[in-house]
Amino acid sequence: MPLQRRLPKRGFTNIFKKQIAIVNVKDLDTFDIGTRIDREALVRAGLIGKTDKLVKILGNGEVTKNFKVAVDKISQSARNKIEAAGGTVED
Repeated sequence: MPLQRRLPKRGFTNIFKKQIAIVNVKDLDTFDIGTRIDREALVRAGLIGKTDKLVKILGNGEVTKNFKVAVDKISQSARNKIEAAGGTVED
């Protein structure tokens, strides 16, 4: 029997792992002022794919516009930056 069949297999693949699409705050400046940003708006803008189920916004960059954000997860620094610019975050 060949050696690769005799040795034990290594690793583990979690079949329940959740894939989360990451969007930075600096990418949200492409939207107009007062826009409601949700999963569908991010797909239309090309920032995430159609098959991405969950969306998380991270606080990398700066925000100059105010808008309403309704996503699955958001970091505390991103929430602070959006609210400092006059926007709102819906849970």
